Amino acid sequence: MKIQKLARSRHWLRLWVLSTMTMMGGIACQNSVYQPSNNQVSDTASDRANCRTIHHEMGETEVCGQPQRIVVFGPAHLESLLVLDVYPVGYVAHINFLLGDYTNPAQQIPYLGDRVASLTEHHVNQPIANMGSIFQPSIEAILQMKPDLIIGTEFDKTVYDTLSQIAPTLLLDYYNPEDNLRAIAQAVDRPEKVEQLLKQTQQQIAAAREAFAPLVATHPRALLLSGSQLQTMSLGGTDVCGSLVEELGFQLVLPPGMENNNPDTEVPISLEILSELNDVDLILVLGYNFSDFQAFDNPDQLEEHQLSSIKQAWEENPIAQSLEASKAGQVYFLQDYLCISLPGPIGTELYLEELQEKLLAPI
Repeated sequence: MKIQKLARSRHWLRLWVLSTMTMMGGIACQNSVYQPSNNQVSDTASDRANCRTIHHEMGETEVCGQPQRIVVFGPAHLESLLVLDVYPVGYVAHINFLLGDYTNPAQQIPYLGDRVASLTEHHVNQPIANMGSIFQPSIEAILQMKPDLIIGTEFDKTVYDTLSQIAPTLLLDYYNPEDNLRAIAQAVDRPEKVEQLLKQTQQQIAAAREAFAPLVATHPRALLLSGSQLQTMSLGGTDVCGSLVEELGFQLVLPPGMENNNPDTEVPISLEILSELNDVDLILVLGYNFSDFQAFDNPDQLEEHQLSSIKQAWEENPIAQSLEASKAGQVYFLQDYLCISLPGPIGTELYLEELQEKLLAPI
């Protein structure tokens, strides 16, 4: 993917209540100075010699040896660990719908669960511990896991000092996948894997671009929308979802007068404005639905849960149906969660597969 800072975040990230992160009494903050307890320190000469300085959102952090007990925040960073064949001991999900630990990850962690389950086979009786959600991570649970590395996001700045008292902590820009992969690989002492992974991703994009070339030639202009309801849709194109569509060769279209908007800002769009975009060749609607978190407990029903409401609303709305793209059968519904939550190698491969399945399927 393009190396760029992708600052757009979905509504479920903006709803994160930062004040919940300050409810962590009993853990002193001392300007992010890491003071590990005895049981967290590997005192071997090789570990002391093998130290790396990792640059991240809060400055620099030194990580020594090969971390064995990693707590990771969010699916994007979990994705990076998994492609490096590293197994975390604790996970802070985007949305926590579990009461216990991830004892059945294939059913409990969207899109990544099978990979987690595969690694779990090599960690008998060690399911990934549930550390809460980014809305309300459990500092107490993290502390009890005695991690030797914590990988968080820029959304965790309010608790960085606290987390740094527990273990070396990295805060990485959530939507900067290539730099994040490099930083995480350096932290877990597996930097040699990175370039091959990135090369594989670029090869996948190149192959997809070739597959899409005939469609791009006849339908070059694409409109990218995202939302859970028609009334609250916004224009896409400034995030990883849109940038990948552009890399496939499509031209993302904006309404007249919106071309110069800040690229890091979501642009709400009304149904009335859609009628001004009748010259687009196809429309991609990235739908999401977090009204019932338990739906994530069944991966087979995930797509239907995410897209059924927005598809039905589109099909029943006269303005949406009056668009030429609708009349031509060139409106496609995809899962926003997939590309926005997993901007790295795994998510890119899955997103490309979904785009090809939806857009290139025989009529």
